[in-house]
Amino acid sequence: MSPDFFTEAFKDDRLLWFLNRGTGVILLLLMTLSVALGVLSTLRASSRFWPRFVTQHLHRNISLLAVALLIAHAVLAVIDEFVNIRWWDVFVPFRGEYEPLWLGLGTLATDFVILTVLTGLSRTRFRSRTWRAIHLTSYLGWVAGLVHGFGIGTDNTETWSMAISVLCVGIVVWAVVVRVGTLGTERRLERQSPAGRRRR
Repeated sequence: MSPDFFTEAFKDDRLLWFLNRGTGVILLLLMTLSVALGVLSTLRASSRFWPRFVTQHLHRNISLLAVALLIAHAVLAVIDEFVNIRWWDVFVPFRGEYEPLWLGLGTLATDFVILTVLTGLSRTRFRSRTWRAIHLTSYLGWVAGLVHGFGIGTDNTETWSMAISVLCVGIVVWAVVVRVGTLGTERRLERQSPAGRRRR
């Protein structure tokens, strides 16, 4: 293929739209998996068939993949000249000319992801409780990203788009229900352990 093919292709607004929307949908799915695995990785239970470190590694790797796709999604939004989105709109929320509310929620999601990644890379510099509190903002980022995609997407009323949104919410709710359901068992086992008996 000649360089002219790619030049002409990127001048086609439809191609940029498909790439932007496509990366946004896949990004939502990856962020959903990352959040769900993050919730499940706090489970203390483990098994021979699915050790706890597998969930933790999957969570970390999917999160890194989501960050890479987030960068691509943001770059595509800026270079697409059909709407006026500037590079600073990627970082500064609710200041854009185009759909400031919906775009601003996407920017918030990006900021939360950046915060989570930076603190994750320097985890040893934070106290455990501080790091966890900051890391929990990734859930806010997921919510902001979900609402951003639903509000700004031109195909958000399509059946497939709504189905993906419902699926993502269902996955995260399921992970939270599983985690909450194990808390009672974990506390009971902790009380029954020698250390728990000594504290009493």
